[in-house]
Amino acid sequence: MITEQLRERGHDVAAVSERLELVGLKDVDLFALAAAERRAVVTEDCGDFHRQMQDATAAGMTHHGVLFTSRKQLPRGKRTIGLLVRVLDDFLARHPAEDAVLNSYRWIPDRQSADRIEAAPLP
Repeated sequence: MITEQLRERGHDVAAVSERLELVGLKDVDLFALAAAERRAVVTEDCGDFHRQMQDATAAGMTHHGVLFTSRKQLPRGKRTIGLLVRVLDDFLARHPAEDAVLNSYRWIPDRQSADRIEAAPLP
């Protein structure tokens, strides 16, 4: 549902749950596949994916970044899907280049997203 709404807004996104070959992959394999597909990863799993980034740096591997979220900042549930879509859409609109988070990470919502989302009227 989130990826569908983001694609309707023109973003090239994919979800693990939409691609059967990704379901159940270990984090290390998912991270490597995302790098090969030139995609950033969106996750709450800061520990594992921070370690994946460190390992990639040590190995000289390029990756297309990680966007970290937390349930505290972006609660999950049917009533909050729209908020997550708006935050991701805002971030992607402000960072359209595929290398926007190349070899790095960001926390979302970032301050700019939070300010813009709070000021925007709900649909």
